[in-house]
Amino acid sequence: MRHPFRVVVVTGVPGVGKTTVIREVQRLAEKEGVRLHVVNFGSFMLDTAVKLGLVEDRDKIRTLPLRSQLELQREAAKRIVDEASKTLGGDGVLIVDTHALVKTVAGYWPGLPKHVLDELKPDMIAVVEASPEEVAARQARDTTRYRVDIGGVEGVRRLMENARAASIASAIQYASTVAIIENREGQASKAAEDLLKLIKNL
Repeated sequence: MRHPFRVVVVTGVPGVGKTTVIREVQRLAEKEGVRLHVVNFGSFMLDTAVKLGLVEDRDKIRTLPLRSQLELQREAAKRIVDEASKTLGGDGVLIVDTHALVKTVAGYWPGLPKHVLDELKPDMIAVVEASPEEVAARQARDTTRYRVDIGGVEGVRRLMENARAASIASAIQYASTVAIIENREGQASKAAEDLLKLIKNL
């Protein structure tokens, strides 16, 4: 039912600041002697997609046909677990930075379907949240990513509601705990403290 190491999947809609929170968790964990291995699910998918000549950047992955995305997703999950097994062995925590739900050209797509969960076997699914207004403002400021298709404040609100529901649905499959982590503007360190405290209790 579980890997020897603990697995924490950290989710959140684009622009919520989950990657920033994860970086803060890494910093705090190092100070406290907590052994972590952090991976970005999208980076593993992108690496495979680029090798296959399917896309050139991360934001184009969600425009691929669904079946192509499924294959990339499955391959990424397997590679992540293999890497964590080599790095962590039987001790430590694997943190997977990903999305519970992705808005694609064919509708909402689950980021944590059964074939991914069967590989990751998460102990916890953490959902990083902020107000839809804050998230939309962060998206607008981030000129390095293409996020216009998410749909402003109302689009973010809908995506956040559905992503929380998707996280809970995924957690049921592996009896994973679900943690809602508030990442208010300028308070990523507080969000990271809250998350690390929960991780240490697994």
